[in-house]
Amino acid sequence: MKIIKSSKDLNHIIKHLKKEGKQIGFVPTMGYLHTGHVSLIRRARAENDVVVVSIFVNPIQFGPKEDFKNYPRDLNHDKRFLAPERVNYLFLPSKSSIYPKGFRNYLEPGLMACRLCGAKRPGHFRGVVTVVNRLFEIIEPDRAYFGQKDYQQVKVIEDMVQQRHLNVRIQVCPIVREKDGLAMSSRNRYLSKKERIRARSLYQSLVEAKKKIQAGQTNPSKVKNLIKAMLNRYVDKIDYIELMDPEKLTPAKQLKLPVLIALACFVGRTRLIDNLVVKR
Repeated sequence: MKIIKSSKDLNHIIKHLKKEGKQIGFVPTMGYLHTGHVSLIRRARAENDVVVVSIFVNPIQFGPKEDFKNYPRDLNHDKRFLAPERVNYLFLPSKSSIYPKGFRNYLEPGLMACRLCGAKRPGHFRGVVTVVNRLFEIIEPDRAYFGQKDYQQVKVIEDMVQQRHLNVRIQVCPIVREKDGLAMSSRNRYLSKKERIRARSLYQSLVEAKKKIQAGQTNPSKVKNLIKAMLNRYVDKIDYIELMDPEKLTPAKQLKLPVLIALACFVGRTRLIDNLVVKR
């Protein structure tokens, strides 16, 4: 695994590899890697000739009261995680490498960004599409890999790729969960032992909601109330509970399969998200 910090150096290498006909798989991350990231890397390894992983904590997707300064960072941990995964290039750009002096090419996300986390975190998806587009410019991947846990993020990026006619295929990989169902996330490390136990209620509420829908419930309010009643016993704040069309991300007025159940909650001071798609 070769570590590269210069965007120009990496772009030069990528152009040479593409002249050789190599397929480039790209896994963008913000570091503090876990098994969920590894699942993306392994799929990229299986589907491409060359795998690039980036680690960059993107400042412009964090709000003024969010956890940018305290976001978990541990490069030695990440290198150990990547060592057995046959990653070809680890890209560690500086802020100035991603956003050079005078940078003005900020992108605005489409309608997919208006609800869920987009409504609760103003400016977040503007930062996401801007940095992902910038990374795509540098790395020119054939395929890029994202986890379904960040469901809205994936849809926003897919929309950005379509609108800008980018020549990259977005590959969506399943959520990787702990044994008790908690979706793996770098932010899970913020949880105390007691909070960690309470956090498993997110997935448990999704499973119960899925059962209700599969049993024939078509009223979104009743399903939301079921989830809310379960979560209120364990979480400190519910940010949102939504049932939506999984492709358009529009609220479901009546439940018809497939349907996306998405939620965000605070357990202690940690904001956690999760989702589940109920299919036919």
